[in-house]
Amino acid sequence: MTAQRILSWTPAAIVFDCDGTLMDTECHWQDARLRALREFGFTPAPGFTERAKGLHYTECGVLMAEEAGHPELGADLTERLLGHFGALVADRPLTMPGARRLVEQAARFAPLAVASNCPKEVVESSLGTAGLLDRFDHVVVPDDDNGIRPKPHPDVYLTAARLCGTDPADTLAVEDSHCGIEAAERAGMRILGVGPWPAERTMALVDLWVRSLDEPELRGWAGDRVPAQIPGNRPTMKP
Repeated sequence: MTAQRILSWTPAAIVFDCDGTLMDTECHWQDARLRALREFGFTPAPGFTERAKGLHYTECGVLMAEEAGHPELGADLTERLLGHFGALVADRPLTMPGARRLVEQAARFAPLAVASNCPKEVVESSLGTAGLLDRFDHVVVPDDDNGIRPKPHPDVYLTAARLCGTDPADTLAVEDSHCGIEAAERAGMRILGVGPWPAERTMALVDLWVRSLDEPELRGWAGDRVPAQIPGNRPTMKP
């Protein structure tokens, strides 16, 4: 792990994952998965939560159906999953510790984007309710019409960097799941991982791992990126 590749560096843009990174929605996904499975009389196998974390919701529905031994129910389980998740998020939107402060600090010196496997309306609704949506220049999600595949494909990250006008190598990805970290690594970005200490295979892909976006070293790093105004009011770094 090369922490200094993050802590001594100013990215040209920052792309955040949403669920589990900015918004505390992983508990909602867990509840939604369990509710959908129980409605069909199924119980998830051990380790299912980790296998499902970070997957696009359609892929998660397929996984649920396969693990239940009824692959023909993939579409039905996907529909139930998304319905339950949307209701839970609307009822209790929560930001992750430190997310609001980091986003507000980062927005002073770099364009920001979100790259998520969730439907765009869900991402925008949850960020809007949390008062964070207007901090982001772009929200990128999988899109069949435009050939944007879900994580772990790199498409959402590559698209976010392009929209921000930056090279992926000059862009920081902030992620909490192996699926998302793999996508960012395949896009060629530097990676900040966040959450409980991960498996070795995940740790091998990140430059810096923090337990929370509220950790002092991360707050200090973001606070030290002092912006200077340039034409067009886009913040940039002073030499």
